[in-house]
Amino acid sequence: MAIYELNEEQTRTWTRAQKDRWWFEKVFRGDLPQLTLRSGITGFFLGSVLCATNLYIGAKSGVTLGVGLTAVILAFAMFKALSRAGLGRDFSILENNAMQSIATSAGYMTSPLISSLAALMLMTGKVIPWWQMILWNCVICIIGVLVAFPMKRRFINDDQLPFPEGRACGVVLDTLYTSEPGSGLFKARVLGLASVIAGVWQFLISPGWMRLLQFKILGLGNGDTASTPWHINETLSNYYYLLAAKYDLWIPKILGVDIRNMGLQIGGDFAMVGVGGLMGLRTSTGVLLGALINFGLLGPLMIHHGVVAPASPGGAVMRGQFVNEWGLWWPITAMVVGSVVSLLAKPEMLIGAFTGLFKKRKPDAQKQEDVLKHIELPLWLSYVGIPLFGALGAWMAHEFFGAKWELVAVSVPLAFLLSMIAANAMALTSWTPVGALSKITQFTMGALDRTSAATNLSTAGMTGEIAGNAANLLSDIKPGYMLGAKPRQQAVGHVIGIISGAIASTPIFYLLFLQPGPDGTRSVKTLVSDQFPMPGAVQWAGVARFIEKGVGSLPNSALTAMAVAGLLALAFEILRLTTRGRFPLSGVTIGLGAVLPPEACLSMFAGALIFHLMGRRFNTPGTRGNLLWVECLEPICAGLITGAALVGIGNAVCDAVLK
Repeated sequence: MAIYELNEEQTRTWTRAQKDRWWFEKVFRGDLPQLTLRSGITGFFLGSVLCATNLYIGAKSGVTLGVGLTAVILAFAMFKALSRAGLGRDFSILENNAMQSIATSAGYMTSPLISSLAALMLMTGKVIPWWQMILWNCVICIIGVLVAFPMKRRFINDDQLPFPEGRACGVVLDTLYTSEPGSGLFKARVLGLASVIAGVWQFLISPGWMRLLQFKILGLGNGDTASTPWHINETLSNYYYLLAAKYDLWIPKILGVDIRNMGLQIGGDFAMVGVGGLMGLRTSTGVLLGALINFGLLGPLMIHHGVVAPASPGGAVMRGQFVNEWGLWWPITAMVVGSVVSLLAKPEMLIGAFTGLFKKRKPDAQKQEDVLKHIELPLWLSYVGIPLFGALGAWMAHEFFGAKWELVAVSVPLAFLLSMIAANAMALTSWTPVGALSKITQFTMGALDRTSAATNLSTAGMTGEIAGNAANLLSDIKPGYMLGAKPRQQAVGHVIGIISGAIASTPIFYLLFLQPGPDGTRSVKTLVSDQFPMPGAVQWAGVARFIEKGVGSLPNSALTAMAVAGLLALAFEILRLTTRGRFPLSGVTIGLGAVLPPEACLSMFAGALIFHLMGRRFNTPGTRGNLLWVECLEPICAGLITGAALVGIGNAVCDAVLK
């Protein structure tokens, strides 16, 4: 069916009561199934799987990806196939929408695990118990739900703001259920094929899976599962170095430093190729540039001049040492300055977030009854729930992490103000500036008390996650508003997703990143590795460490690099503003690339370049090539990520069991 929308004049002149009446009569489809048992179960389990892939990708790249469209396409194909096989009836459009609310909510639950909580463990050296992680994440994200719904009536019902990402999901849902079903099934098949290709490749490069296959299933070797099985080396450039060692070939060096020691190698990670495709060429170019600057120029330069002591040759040992001693500070400066300036450069996000609270409402000609009262989430739940859950969250921050009571109390009202900014930013641009907003809390807490990293990180995590969850929930509600869904049921679905994501992501976090030592005790020593560099957590911990130790703890060369990085990030954002977004570089993307493994950055760039070139070659709508490389860009990338991530997680399980 056609998507009904108010025109600009109606949006400007009608009262909210008139808009609600129009929506209830023209758009609302209360007769369609929405949050049914099967949509709830599907969203719960599909969200669990997709949040696992998001955790895997986030730990590798620092990027968290929306999983809504992936979940929508998978659920559409699954129930269409069951319907055709006579094993059930097809999903309704609103059941699919409710399901995507659950799945996307689950996907968001990975964010604190790869940022504030991981940073807190890095700073304290203590593993947070699993039950504390689950309770903390659930409580904080439920506060985000309670904060979102009072804003929903203003941002969505009254102001009719666009929420581009949510709108795109609504358009996709409408297209799947009103156009030729074969279009949706084709995208689902493409996603499935990409998943299989990436999964098979990940299987071949995974020593854990190969150990299981060769030693346990096929019975090869001497039966010693601790032996190294045959597998394809994920770092493809290593094959050249094997030949170089055998035939005395050229070994590339920069200022006498072997480029392998700085991680400058060619990898074969399909998940990162998929991430690059979703990033786009401009963003991935900035990421690659950051890696080349830090590890191809500054790293060898600092080692050559003796600022950073050289490590043992071979592998990428020197890269990690360089980052910890010198190469972390300027990327953090670039990311913080870039994200904050980018936020401040859009005053409509800041001003628009608060003007609606104080503007004079249009008087209703008739004191109409609230026609949406029976389907909206009751506002009393927010008014009662926010103080209660806020107090519970503050108690948890104090009891679980050792945060100081008086500073946690300051952060709770701050979370509401930051949520208004985040929601307005999401409404206008689909960008949730959680990183920039959390840094506001970190530096605020640092100004009040620079001695407590636990207070700094837990309060910033609280405010950032509340703001991010509130903004993301509003984006999820937008397609439901477009299609006539019940907002109350979407709120319930979001809470289901919160529980699903917390339950699924926490044990996977322990499995992948907190490996037990010889005595069986888990340690934070394995939290950051070459395979999982945790760039988000490293950035959060770096800011906390900088606040705690002050500028005097850093070498002069690092301070100079920070100053240059901050000025360049400022200049880049000014150029992006004056050129209306045409200037391609950003301090955020360059800084991100400077803390990621270079081979991951190269894989991202390769993925973005491939899709860019194929998009230019097949630029005619309606052709087979355009359908595959342009219309199916997201299904292909989502398939590459999902296949590689799920098999990669399985590899970690095999390693843990067989070693």
